[in-house]
Amino acid sequence: MAKKDTSGLMSSAGIMRYFEAEESAIKIDPLFVIAAAIIFGAMVWGLNLYFGRLW
Repeated sequence: MAKKDTSGLMSSAGIMRYFEAEESAIKIDPLFVIAAAIIFGAMVWGLNLYFGRLW
């Protein structure tokens, strides 16, 4: 009696779920993330200098 190989169906279902999730993800440019981090850090540093002098 021959054995049935069902592993192909399960593995292809996982790949399809991965690609479906990838298409619906939000894509952000890495340069934007770096620029936002630098701007946020500069704002925190500047506010720390400004409010540090008041107290």
